[in-house]
Formats: sequence, structure tokens, C-alpha cells
Amino acid sequence: MVYAVVRAGGRQEKVEVGTIITMDRIKAKVGGTVDLAAVLLVDGAKITSEASALSKVRVTAEVLEELRGPKIIIQKFKNKTGYKKRQGHRQDLTRVKITGIK
Repeated sequence: MVYAVVRAGGRQEKVEVGTIITMDRIKAKVGGTVDLAAVLLVDGAKITSEASALSKVRVTAEVLEELRGPKIIIQKFKNKTGYKKRQGHRQDLTRVKITGIK
């Protein structure tokens, strides 16, 4: 079993070939391919975590779609002063499918 831990939009994700992950928005066209930086590679009983060996590892992914995350409501309130603030946020996301680990 081969899997890798990749850096994906400020987080780290464990991926195998065929895994679909949602990460922060990247500049890539839908249907295009991107390379993700590997942090760790596990190939059966062999574990690779050295930077020099990981520079040769390629994790490729196909961009499936660009989407927006759920709405997050930010509310601030201070008692007895009449201060209320309400703000919303939706994160821009990209969904990718892992096509190869070499």
C-alpha cells in the first residue's frame, strides 16, 4: 500500500491514488493537473521523510472543481454598551483528485 502525506493549502492531508480532497483555492484550471509537495511517503514497510529523497517524489492531482465552503458567522457582542457586530465568511476552495504518486 502506497500513500503520502502532502501539503495542501496550509494543512497536511494523507492521500492515496484516487483520493478526493478539498483544499484552499489554488490557481489552476478545472481539468488541469497540479503537483503537491510531499511531506512523508509510505511504500509498504519503507517510510521516507528525508527532504532530499522527497524532492524526487511527485504527487500529481487533477482539479475537479472550484467551490465555496459553508458560511461561517462571526458575532461580537458587548453587554450593556449596545455593541453588536455580525459578519459572515465563505472560504474559496478547490476539490482535487490524486492521480499518481511516483
